[in-house]
Amino acid sequence: MTSTLPQASAGDAGPPPPSRPGRLRRALALARNTWRGLTSMRTALILLFLLAVAALPGAVLPQRTPSPNAVDDYFGQHPTLAPVLDDLGMFDVFATPWFAAIYLLLFVSLIGCLVPRSIEHLRGIRTEPVAVPRNLARLPHHAESTSDEDPDAVVARARRRLRGWRVAVRSEPGGVRTLSAEKGALREVGNLVFHLSLVALLGGIAAGELFGYEGQVIVMADGSEFCNSGIYAYDSFRPGLQVDGTGLDPFCLTVDGFRATFRPDGQPDSFEADVRYQDTAAVQRGDGVWQEHDLAVNDPLRIDGERVYLLGHGYAPRFTVTFPDGQQRVGLVQWRPVDQATLLSEGATKIDPPGVTDEAQRRRSQLAITGLFAPTSSGGGLVTSVFPALNNPEVAVDVLRGDLGLDSGRAQSIFSVDQGMVEQGRLVRVARENLRPGEEITLDDGTRVRFDDVQNWVSLQVSHDPAQTAVLLAAIALLGGLTLSLTVRRRRFWVRAVPAGPTVPSTTDGRTVVMLGGLARTDRAGYGEEFGRLAAELAPRRTGDAGEPDTEVTGRTVPDPAVPEEVAGDVPAVADDRTAPAREARDDDGEDDDGR
Repeated sequence: MTSTLPQASAGDAGPPPPSRPGRLRRALALARNTWRGLTSMRTALILLFLLAVAALPGAVLPQRTPSPNAVDDYFGQHPTLAPVLDDLGMFDVFATPWFAAIYLLLFVSLIGCLVPRSIEHLRGIRTEPVAVPRNLARLPHHAESTSDEDPDAVVARARRRLRGWRVAVRSEPGGVRTLSAEKGALREVGNLVFHLSLVALLGGIAAGELFGYEGQVIVMADGSEFCNSGIYAYDSFRPGLQVDGTGLDPFCLTVDGFRATFRPDGQPDSFEADVRYQDTAAVQRGDGVWQEHDLAVNDPLRIDGERVYLLGHGYAPRFTVTFPDGQQRVGLVQWRPVDQATLLSEGATKIDPPGVTDEAQRRRSQLAITGLFAPTSSGGGLVTSVFPALNNPEVAVDVLRGDLGLDSGRAQSIFSVDQGMVEQGRLVRVARENLRPGEEITLDDGTRVRFDDVQNWVSLQVSHDPAQTAVLLAAIALLGGLTLSLTVRRRRFWVRAVPAGPTVPSTTDGRTVVMLGGLARTDRAGYGEEFGRLAAELAPRRTGDAGEPDTEVTGRTVPDPAVPEEVAGDVPAVADDRTAPAREARDDDGEDDDGR
């Protein structure tokens, strides 16, 4: 048997298809969901973790900002790996776009979370503590007793005992009096202070990157002077994004001497430089008054918001070149340490011949003294250093003559000569010798090159960070907020005083039933003892007519015949199994602590 279903006619209209949301609505929904995800706790933790991971290369690898020489040494030791790391920005991690992206996303995530949370917390502080739950026996901590006092006296005694708590007293039908108490709001305050301080810390660091600057300069420790008059005074200068170098605070500094002590194994013990300085006011007055200061490592000189650090030191061999006509030129240029343990140094001292007006002849007669300097030479034919102090100085030099390429327009290092000139034969070695102080070389044309002595040089760094104080205060506030959030517990305590009567069959007339309840909003650890002390004072145990105590103080839910079996509207039920942990009741105001 077959049946035929009725066919819908062409004119019958079915239900309309659901309308698709418009593009604007979909875009708004996407933006809303993206914002919620960005400002969630999980996203903030992920960004914080990524920021820590991204900062690791800055701690492991040398960075150009504080130690450009260390970066150059790394390139020399790892010629294959270093260029790859440099392309990834590993030698200037904190200025890379990917680090800034993580930084800014974390900044936005924190602000987006803290603003509504701060408003919510301020609103919560201004409101009274929540009302007493209907069934206190279902709370993790509860107690019950009877008292000869009337409900008003019970509540008044509880209010005196809970001094320092936020308290609200209310009345219920039937002459029932209740008291709601809350304490530990400083936990949330500490939590907010911690995160707000983190935002301030990030903002301070960002302000320092925008309006601060750092510059390095090498100064001879022989009375040479350095003035913070412009970026041209520095060997290297790293300005902030909003700094053009024209508004530097002028101050001057003179390095009169340098002292270094070393341990027997060659490890440095102390570095100190004798300096004199003029601050901005003294420079502008032009009175010539200088102030003395001992500049040491990790003990900067602070001048008008700038900090002058002593980064390191090295040696500069002094050479005197006497030309055949009797004229002399003195060369004193810093040489770069190639071995930090022994301060074995390399460099190039470049000298132009005097009195030569013909350009071609001058280029053919330029001299360069290159080689290695050992502050404590081993004494062999191959010059090497065995100790960083100036105990037995010796220098191994190559004297080159020809065109140094100083007028070629190409930049070249002060520590070496242009190898292109050497390869083209325009710069030729004319002598090689090991020299001690006072010894000299005579070249084929009668020119004499004498190694006179050695001078110390110091490496200084001038740093300006207008947000340094703000960063320090933010860090202190961050630690204070973290301490509060970890040590303060948020807890609530409730009292219900019910006058005896027909509704309370377990008591006799004239007595008041005192019901207590407690709840730790975030962490119940330690609250049981505090609740026990409060319950012992406010609901003391008494002995009834049958000799059995009629008060029960417990930290878990136990069936109580004195409490009607009703469903508490604002406190969830817990299992009667004594072996199962009591579930914590949800906050009455719906607030959940997520740690943010």
